[in-house]
Amino acid sequence: MADHSPSGPVEVGAAMDYSEHDKTYHMFLGLAKYGTLVCAALMVAMAFGFFTSAGVISSVILFALICLVGGFLLR
Repeated sequence: MADHSPSGPVEVGAAMDYSEHDKTYHMFLGLAKYGTLVCAALMVAMAFGFFTSAGVISSVILFALICLVGGFLLR
């Protein structure tokens, strides 16, 4: 059978840039957090617009309101 045990050093290549890694990680978390907020606000606004007689303008206003309040709460 083939031997898959490592034979060289564990870390090969350039040293890690931990500050850049940290910035990228925080950017990903922010995009995931606010992207989830926008998707949830869009679904609520679409349901409000489709299943009530409020209309498109009211659902757009609701979408903007949910995004503003959610963005303030997620800071």
